[in-house]
Amino acid sequence: MNCLEYEKFLAPYAVFEKDTKGRRHPEEEHSYRSIYERDRDRIIHSAAFRRLEYKTQVFVFTEGDYYRTRLTHTLEVSQIARTIARALRLNESLVEAIALAHDLGHTPFGHAGENALDSIMKGLGGFNHNVQSLRVVDELEERYPNFNGLNLTWETREGISRHSSVYDQSGKLKEFVKFPSASLETQVVDIADEIAYDNHDLDDALTSGLINEKSLNNVKVWSDIRLKMNNRFPNVKPNIIKYQIIKELINAQVTDIIQQSLLNIKKSGVKSA
Repeated sequence: MNCLEYEKFLAPYAVFEKDTKGRRHPEEEHSYRSIYERDRDRIIHSAAFRRLEYKTQVFVFTEGDYYRTRLTHTLEVSQIARTIARALRLNESLVEAIALAHDLGHTPFGHAGENALDSIMKGLGGFNHNVQSLRVVDELEERYPNFNGLNLTWETREGISRHSSVYDQSGKLKEFVKFPSASLETQVVDIADEIAYDNHDLDDALTSGLINEKSLNNVKVWSDIRLKMNNRFPNVKPNIIKYQIIKELINAQVTDIIQQSLLNIKKSGVKSA
């Protein structure tokens, strides 16, 4: 499917390639890859993306090869975000690019590392991983003869800078605050990030023994799905049941987001990005 054919599939409120605000440095675009596919590919081939392998999600990688790192977390965010984007008929390539880049500037040791670095750098403006992620793709990566950075599109860069949670409010990136909210593609990555770390951190915590499964029995959503899995698979190993519960939790959240978002979009009458 070429770019024009793909854009016929998109909802009117998606981000269209033809409406891009372009790149910081003009370039001739590729003959068969869309601009957002090129952004995605540049991110995947960057040094910063490979370095995510050694950055902590919750457990340090030396504790075992099972636990998530920033790299595996990023891949899981991308998968969940693409699923939601396709169901909402958003620009899946843009969503994927934003998802793969959303933690490029993150510190090791999770948000504890970010808080420590922010404290150390107070006199120099502090530290925010959104700002640093944008700095990575705009300046620090060195791959091209005529400019620094990856020269990503404005839309991908907006998604990186406006990836927002309680940890990510920077207020420093004036280039991207023309509209009160970021694109729906960016918002999908935000919610996919939360779904990924909520469920996969729980998975890792159970595997490590940091959380005992019995302590989850009072959580209704867990106990309801656990009962359903026990009835469906009465003679299956406990670790298989755990995987099935985590899978069902993710599926329930993704389904709820898609269904409620479609209702909200229809109610709002929104017709463009």
